[in-house]
Amino acid sequence: MYIAQAYKSNFSFWKYLIIPGAFIGLMILNFIVMKLLNIDMDVLIQSEIESKGSNRFLIEMLIPFAVGLALLFFWVKFVHQQTITSLTTSRKKVDWKRVFFAFGLWAVVTTLMTLIYYQIAPENYEWNFDLNKFAILAVIGIVLIPIQTSFEEYLFRGYLMQGIGVLAKNKWMPLITTSVIFGLMHIANPEVEKLGYIIMVYYIGTGFFLGIITLMDEGMELALGFHAANNLVTALLVTANWTAFQTNSVLKDMSEPAAGYDVLVPVLVIFPILLFIFSKKYNWDNWADKLTGKVVDPSSFDTISNTGNE
Repeated sequence: MYIAQAYKSNFSFWKYLIIPGAFIGLMILNFIVMKLLNIDMDVLIQSEIESKGSNRFLIEMLIPFAVGLALLFFWVKFVHQQTITSLTTSRKKVDWKRVFFAFGLWAVVTTLMTLIYYQIAPENYEWNFDLNKFAILAVIGIVLIPIQTSFEEYLFRGYLMQGIGVLAKNKWMPLITTSVIFGLMHIANPEVEKLGYIIMVYYIGTGFFLGIITLMDEGMELALGFHAANNLVTALLVTANWTAFQTNSVLKDMSEPAAGYDVLVPVLVIFPILLFIFSKKYNWDNWADKLTGKVVDPSSFDTISNTGNE
């Protein structure tokens, strides 16, 4: 089992509190400061972009995630004494074909959906393509955005999923907890200010989707690929003046932001279709046990086996 990989580490409850506690604490502090000082995140981002340029601002926004990922890997390897492979998957080695399949599938779906939206309402979009700026954006995005998304995946679907699962001795608790926390992590995003808290349905729903494919596939590979494609393709194809990623993308969405069916369709329609595709490709079964069953220390099976042999 994927969650049971944590038993291969030097497991201790307090060790699992430090990294998530620090990260979540920073997110809460940031949200509180914004509210107390009445900071408009959209205005702040626009000011930073005007003074630095969107590419430099993107780099500065993504670098902390690279530092976070390096710290998390260091903590797992040297404090927990756990391999990064066992944090990533229950397989003997990381299945990169799974990563690239999920990346390619979601990249194609996202591109097609963007083209459809553009064909339906071209007046909502502005052509924003500048070859030189886009080329720089592409390099920045390809290098740093997968690192940003990997940090979030390793923290939530990896580190916290395994840690909470071992502590709770079940799978439903880490699935629910990590999905909700993942969604709430985005509460300070400018999209929330513009669209309202209804957008949290999408963020938390995405957390559940990523958690489900991690547990069903016994590894993070699909979640890593999907999340990287989601953020990278969005940054390259279309952004808006009210989103967290404001880049030199091909298109800029000029429509008035409003939370409508587009918040619910991914969660209620598209994600279930993707689950069906993944389940058929990778022959998933026993859904109830994989999503809600018990987490058992693998060493207990060895003990039982050795006792039986005696």
